[in-house]
Amino acid sequence: MRRRIFSPLLLLTSMSVLAEGYQVNTFSPKQEGMGHVGVAMKLGAESNIFNPAAVSFSGKTLEISAGVSAISALASCDYDGKKYETDNGVSTPFNISAAFRIYDNLYAGISLYTPYGSSINWGENWPGAILNQSVDLKVFTVQPTVSWRVLPNLGIGAGMMIGWGNVNLNKGLVTPESFDRFLPILGMAQNMQFPSTIGNVMPASVNLTGDSQLALGFNVGAIYDIDSRWTVGASYRSKMSMKVKKGAARVSYANEALSRPVLGESLDLLNSTNFSAEMPCPYVLTFGVSYKPIEKLLLAFDAQLNGWSTYKTLDIEFDNLSDYDQHLTKDYKDSWTFHLGGQYALTERLDLRAGLMLDLSPVNDKYYNPETPGMTKIEPSVGLSFRPLPQLSIDAAFMYVFGAGVNGVTNTYDNLLAGKGNAILDKISEANPALAPMVAGMKMPETGEFKADYKTRAIIPAIGISYSF
Repeated sequence: MRRRIFSPLLLLTSMSVLAEGYQVNTFSPKQEGMGHVGVAMKLGAESNIFNPAAVSFSGKTLEISAGVSAISALASCDYDGKKYETDNGVSTPFNISAAFRIYDNLYAGISLYTPYGSSINWGENWPGAILNQSVDLKVFTVQPTVSWRVLPNLGIGAGMMIGWGNVNLNKGLVTPESFDRFLPILGMAQNMQFPSTIGNVMPASVNLTGDSQLALGFNVGAIYDIDSRWTVGASYRSKMSMKVKKGAARVSYANEALSRPVLGESLDLLNSTNFSAEMPCPYVLTFGVSYKPIEKLLLAFDAQLNGWSTYKTLDIEFDNLSDYDQHLTKDYKDSWTFHLGGQYALTERLDLRAGLMLDLSPVNDKYYNPETPGMTKIEPSVGLSFRPLPQLSIDAAFMYVFGAGVNGVTNTYDNLLAGKGNAILDKISEANPALAPMVAGMKMPETGEFKADYKTRAIIPAIGISYSF
């Protein structure tokens, strides 16, 4: 019974939502307007994140930039001929960067940004609530950086990444259908009359919250000017291990008078223990090139490899409840993200930008879950910068995210009431063989399936400001 109860909980774990393609690509409003390209560009303080080597080409004594994006996302699910949509909050990833000159060819800087973040809310009682109801995830990174221009046309740089985060997740534990099938079985065993149905509500749900420990990583890069028109660059952000050591679980019941007496003996154990989990945030290796065909126009392209293949399984351990420890297969694959963008200096004060990003999904459809409906995404963008003063830039961007969709993906979950219900029926059948035919028709399936089609859409406006002297 314990194993059966906790098999559905595998999909609850806070760290699992980090690895469904919710890698935030909103590190700069300027670069968001160009498809978030930037590894082979000299972006001043913002290069701390894109390519720390490029900071050394700043030429400024001090530069400070800040920006925020507002991600308004909508996911939809087609299930059993009906369409269900999320009611998400707005996620607001941000970035703050600063860089200052030590010597003409040596710079230092620091950045604070949000590399991962997500907010999704399917509702408490939609048909897939057994898989997920809602997720709210935030991950933050601080990165001090050093950048050195080794030669007039060659720079190298490195930074240390310090990350932490928190999560709040809700999920159903028992489907209304399985609960309704179990009630008459329990009634026969106890010679009691239960209501015929609980309705279209989740009989029991669980809330998981947790804060991760500090995780460490690094970011290195190099940039090289081939000539006055062509520049190439490469950067590498290392893998980081995000660990939740003392996550808390809390179970709630839709009907205290009915659900808790039936389920509480087993599920209430969750209220008295903590869970721990660990998941690797993938490495990111990016190669880029930029080209100036004319003085006013800059074109750039980045190819970004995301090392999701390190995420094969998710291990969950419960304090003082080792029998409940679980291993969840994820089996992700490495994936590519491609960035293409252009910037045109319309006037001395106004720059216009446009770009396109193609983000290929790392998700294995065999282990798909609506908590983070990963899929390949196509993301066009536009942006501009206006300089009311030579030292001051006001930046704005808009990106549209179009998910290519996934069809017919199936998620299998264990029916935690099947073991207990079928054991009761077997005893009834043994005690009264005449009831055996009727009892056989009441047997509960060990597992259930949720098969559906998913789509996602999002709009991401962004605004930022930078100042240098």
